[in-house]
This record gives sequence, structure tokens and C-alpha cells, in this order.
Amino acid sequence: MKLRLEFTTEPFDLDEPPRHALVAREVVEGGALEAVDVGPFGNTAEGGVEDVVAAVGELLRRTLDAGATRVSLQVNVLGEDDR
Repeated sequence: MKLRLEFTTEPFDLDEPPRHALVAREVVEGGALEAVDVGPFGNTAEGGVEDVVAAVGELLRRTLDAGATRVSLQVNVLGEDDR
């Protein structure tokens, strides 16, 4: 099974990325996830169940430690048409 992770971290800073946003980028780009797309208002990545679950745990721990006051995330199961 393949999953898509979508997430944002807050608070936002439009002038420069806050530390928690940079940490979030490190987590998704440095792991086993695929189709990573990092943007100013949302981020997505795809992977197998174990990889996404591990990334979510690391994402929460590290971004909260880096100053995030809110982490919003959604995980969807990808069907054949979504790949």
C-alpha cells in the first residue's frame, strides 16, 4: 500500500522560512519518501506505510522541538489512479 502525506507547520513567516519549516524539509527529503514537494503553504510526500508512519513521528518530534506551534497533516491511501 502506498500513502500520500500532506502537511503544514505553523506559525508562518512569509519573509523567511522558520526553523521548524526547514526541519520539516530535512525530514521528508532525508528519508525514504518519494515524490517530495515542499512549498510555502503545504508539503507532500509519498511512500509505503512504514516509511510514512516513521516520517510522521519524526516530523512531529522534530518540528515541535524546533518551535512549531501547530502541525496539520493528512494521510491518504493512494489508489492505482493516484500514482
